[in-house]
Amino acid sequence: MITPFADVGYIALVLALVVAVYSAVAAVAGQQVPALLTSAYRGVGAVATLVSLAVLALWVGLLGHDFTVRYIVETSSRTMDPLALISALWGGQAGSLLFWAWTQALLTGLVLWRSRARYPALLPVVTATLLAVQAFFLFLLALVANPFARVPLAPDDGRGLNPLLLDVGMRIHPPLLLTGYMSFVVPFAFAVAALVTGDLSRTWLTAVRRWTLLAWAIQAAGLLMGAWWAYHVLGWGGYWGWDPVENAALLPWLTATALLHSIMVQERRGMLKVWNLGLAIGTFALATFGTFVVRSGVISSVHSFAQSAIGPYFFAFVAVLTLGSGGLLIYRLPALRAEGQFDALASREVGFLANNWLLLAAAAATFWGTLFPLLSEAVRGVKVAIGPQFYRGVNGPIFLALLVLMGIGPLLAWRRTSRGSLIRNFRLPVLAAAVGGLALLVAVGLDRAGAALAFAACAFVLGAIGLEFGRGVRVRRRAGAGWGSALTSLVTTNRRRYGGYIVHLGIVVLALGVIGSSFFQQTADVTLRRGEQTTIGRYTLRYTGLTSYREPGVAATTAGIAVQGATPLTLHTERRVYSGWEQQPVTGVAIGTTLPWLEDVYVLLTGWDDAGTATFRVFLNPLVALVWVGGLLLLIGTVIAAWPVAVRQPHAVRRAVPSLVGALPDA
Repeated sequence: MITPFADVGYIALVLALVVAVYSAVAAVAGQQVPALLTSAYRGVGAVATLVSLAVLALWVGLLGHDFTVRYIVETSSRTMDPLALISALWGGQAGSLLFWAWTQALLTGLVLWRSRARYPALLPVVTATLLAVQAFFLFLLALVANPFARVPLAPDDGRGLNPLLLDVGMRIHPPLLLTGYMSFVVPFAFAVAALVTGDLSRTWLTAVRRWTLLAWAIQAAGLLMGAWWAYHVLGWGGYWGWDPVENAALLPWLTATALLHSIMVQERRGMLKVWNLGLAIGTFALATFGTFVVRSGVISSVHSFAQSAIGPYFFAFVAVLTLGSGGLLIYRLPALRAEGQFDALASREVGFLANNWLLLAAAAATFWGTLFPLLSEAVRGVKVAIGPQFYRGVNGPIFLALLVLMGIGPLLAWRRTSRGSLIRNFRLPVLAAAVGGLALLVAVGLDRAGAALAFAACAFVLGAIGLEFGRGVRVRRRAGAGWGSALTSLVTTNRRRYGGYIVHLGIVVLALGVIGSSFFQQTADVTLRRGEQTTIGRYTLRYTGLTSYREPGVAATTAGIAVQGATPLTLHTERRVYSGWEQQPVTGVAIGTTLPWLEDVYVLLTGWDDAGTATFRVFLNPLVALVWVGGLLLLIGTVIAAWPVAVRQPHAVRRAVPSLVGALPDA
């Protein structure tokens, strides 16, 4: 069905580009001419409206099967359900760029609404920076990767999405990750505004802390959903393979983690000013680099798009962004002297600094491994891939040290920690680490000493977190509160601190899941006739037979597996072939979690013959469920830490506020 919405969508993008460029210039010039500044702020709303219209137009075309549009031909088909058609918006290169532009347009409006009255001196440059980034993406959409480009001859049906992307995870993981990438533009914009205006006080930090936490949480959710999607869809038995695109998504999250910690040092001691500005700039540069990796096709990955014309534009954008903002930072260095100094090695600020160095070391190693294939091809003419063993060997010890430091930090005081406090604070966590590590070492033997060491690190952090919560609850219990109310009031009266501890708790639980599934995974390939059984670990698996079925656009063969163990399970694994993708059959993985071991029985069908004999690959993955539980705790803790605290005002002040706010021009 041919519709006019493609033309409407493209015109909206071109107009949005024009308005974004004008508004960015007007925001800068408007610092001297108030009328221009007002028009720039109104331009933010116009851009958001126009880009929203373009998104709506593409959705109308997808749902209406307008196969005159190339993007719709490449990413949809008549057999796809409406939800799959909606998710096709971010299923291809041009559509994902449009999604970025759309979410950033909405976020820019939200930033303007939340910050106009609070940060009037910074906001013109913040707005200009956000709109300049917006203009770059709109330029790509209008002139390089047009999602509304027509095909010479419209087919009767489209090719449809890649079958791997039809899973429900596809409807959640990509938009989360794209939104996370995009959200790091807000801390970057405030950092640029602080450098341009010369207002290097703590004002910009106050402005960006919650925005950084929001972007960090969204990126974390995107990474977790990506891991879940890989585990349930790709069929290789794991959830993180150190793929280049996975690495690119991890990089800004690591540097944003460092930023969130060093912000606290500047707030408390007036130190690490250069760190904070550099991390805000570097995080967005890495987020843009991640988008470049996926969309340029320069690095091979199961997640990336094909080779594309936008690569050079992205490379130039990252270069201008990094060099321009880095030059500003160098220019302002004389004004960024620390207000305090490190008084002792055993202090919380030194712990935060060590945390930052370790996070940057992990980011640098990951960045090097991701880029090495390109560098080797440029220098030697041969593309040498870096495998997961490199990342495990380099990042494994770094992450272990970070885990231990996560337990040490809360036990240290600001400025200086006395010897008595060190002994008193570290006694319980060290005991927990010793008992936990030795217990696992006795259970698994010396050949798994690495697992015992990692488990001891987790026990140390759990002991430190437990000590912090225990002290607070004990004080409230002495005042007569019950256990539940004492714990609740402890968290709600200091959300930032104890929300952070819950985040740490989530990371420890997630780490336990990684340790269990990495060190103790078992794998077997078995071929069975119907009714035959095999034993793997503590489980007996019996093959119950094959069945086949057809649905519109897909043919599937399903194998049944009955699992006998502590928790009896009935699993069904299948192979699906989609129309138009016959050379890429998809495995439907069967996963069952057993109790009390929290062990996943992970089965995939790899082949069969006419007689019904089937071949399976089976993984036993202990504690994988803790990865998802830990991720959920991490997000819950983030929400608690970021939740605004209501400030009670005297009655007279509350009565005066409405009239005062009403008198403001931007209320």
